[in-house]
Amino acid sequence: MPRLSALTVLFCALILSGLAYAAETATPVPGIAMHGEPKYGADFKHLDYVNPDAPKGGELHLAAEGTFDSLNPFIIKGNAAPGIGEYVYQTLMTGDSDEAFSEYGLLAETIETPKDRSWVAFNLRKNARWSDGKPVTADDVIWSFHTLMEKGMPFYRSYYAGVKDVVAESPTRVKFTFKSTGSQELPLVVGQFPILPKHYWEGKNFGESTTDVPVGSGPYKVKSFESGKRIAFERDKDWWAKDLPITKGIYNFDTIVYDAYRDPTVMLQSFFAGNFDVHVENIAKAWFTEYDDKPPVKDGRVKKEEIHHDLPSGMQSFVFNIRRPVFSDPKVREALNYTFDFEWSNKQLAYGAYTRTKSYFDNSELASSGVPAGEELKILAPFKEQLPDDLFTKPFTLPKTSGSGNDMRENLETAKKLLEGDGWKIGPGGLLEKNGQPLKFEILIDQEAFERWIAPMVSNLKKLGIQANIRYVDSAQYEKRLQDFDFDMTVHTFGEALSPGNEQRNYWTSEKADIRGSQNLIGIKNPVIDKLVDLVISAPDREQLITRTHALDRVLLWNYYVIPNWHLNAARVAYWDKFGKPSVTPKYEPVALMTWWYDPAKAAKLAEKGKSQVK
Repeated sequence: MPRLSALTVLFCALILSGLAYAAETATPVPGIAMHGEPKYGADFKHLDYVNPDAPKGGELHLAAEGTFDSLNPFIIKGNAAPGIGEYVYQTLMTGDSDEAFSEYGLLAETIETPKDRSWVAFNLRKNARWSDGKPVTADDVIWSFHTLMEKGMPFYRSYYAGVKDVVAESPTRVKFTFKSTGSQELPLVVGQFPILPKHYWEGKNFGESTTDVPVGSGPYKVKSFESGKRIAFERDKDWWAKDLPITKGIYNFDTIVYDAYRDPTVMLQSFFAGNFDVHVENIAKAWFTEYDDKPPVKDGRVKKEEIHHDLPSGMQSFVFNIRRPVFSDPKVREALNYTFDFEWSNKQLAYGAYTRTKSYFDNSELASSGVPAGEELKILAPFKEQLPDDLFTKPFTLPKTSGSGNDMRENLETAKKLLEGDGWKIGPGGLLEKNGQPLKFEILIDQEAFERWIAPMVSNLKKLGIQANIRYVDSAQYEKRLQDFDFDMTVHTFGEALSPGNEQRNYWTSEKADIRGSQNLIGIKNPVIDKLVDLVISAPDREQLITRTHALDRVLLWNYYVIPNWHLNAARVAYWDKFGKPSVTPKYEPVALMTWWYDPAKAAKLAEKGKSQVK
């Protein structure tokens, strides 16, 4: 080996030290984007979709379906009260609703991360305070991170698995070092976990549910709480963050109240009676039949709007639990897709309002289509032996009918052939059997409205010799059974963002399949999907993120892990006409309630209309 000159050695050392210096230095900035630059610069005054002069005051009365018995929303135990995480606690950074993925300083005044994104540091605001007056410190941040990772929802361990170490470099500066470099997302998502008061939790068991009123750093405090019935929040008029550009014009109500309802029908009738103010309708039939003839809608006291948005639909679906032997075979799952007549149900039950969901990222540029080509094909080609042949030669399609209800025979014949080709035959008891095991299962739901959609599919399954029973349980039992993966099939939505990242691990990867409480409800243990998730998370730019997400989406679809349902690219909202709203609706949050405000003049007019109706 030739010897290097002293000058060459010195030159190499300078280069290496320069690289090390570059990885250790970064400029403090007030905001950061996953790819490119954030929309709002250092000198912005307020978000584009707020009224910075919105008046403060009044009450917003809301409803929550289900029940609650805990004020700790960060653990598996108990059912957390609505609003706790959003109103009482704050994060280091916060996003906005008119960008794909940017974060701006909240508890942190500035953020620092090098080009290789191997670490991130947050410089806390010196005026950040807990509701008991004590300052928010780096120790609170570190304690919160470790506590959530050890005792919080399994989601935290998945989402922040890439963090190697966290240290306090001063009382107001905390640094997170990552296990690897290159993740464009990780510096942003580290700024998203809730910061909790270390001093408040000393001597308490964080892993247990509690009804003790919490100490937080958010815009609201818990005013009162009646377990399972009602929770009220009051605005902290001395909130330390009320004049920040990122919060200007937001959190305008003096009081926010949630009432709990176990029955959605009772909840809707209570809305029309004026017992709460805003209702987002998720049932198409109700939207078309239960509103227009009601007196407060007819006389204009209640406004009814459909607000379109550009958010990915996510995947609402009938979810197979493939841990169950009956659903472990992709051919069975594919066959059962042919028993759902979406077109007929959409016409009969939803007035044709819905669009069939054909992608886990539908209604966005992240959805796959056609056949893989170009960069996506290069990504998938190494896994060709592990993937269905059709994935590379055919566009993914779902069974379709005319919606008349008279042409399901062909789909059922296809299902029958798939099952027979896989060894299923009618047994002595009249059910399909394979190796002596009948094809029967339970469909778990917690909303009775789904029964109308599922019942026709159950009837079609019966024609094939498959026994399916619908099991309706209350929300508490439903959540526990999902956490324990104690179901055969259920209805679930895998929500998706415009910039998918670490949450994909919790949805689809092998390491999460057996962790109680994870979102891998399906039970997927697929090495190809594991690798594709890693590629999505490590995408260096927006173009690569889109391509890699297409590949992941395509592999998920071709494994038939779900029977896709439907979506609507709009929010259906009804509200009593006593609020002011900004003139601009954010692109990615159609019902941005925290930008609304109470309008006393409208409220007085509403009351007068109500009196005239009584007369």
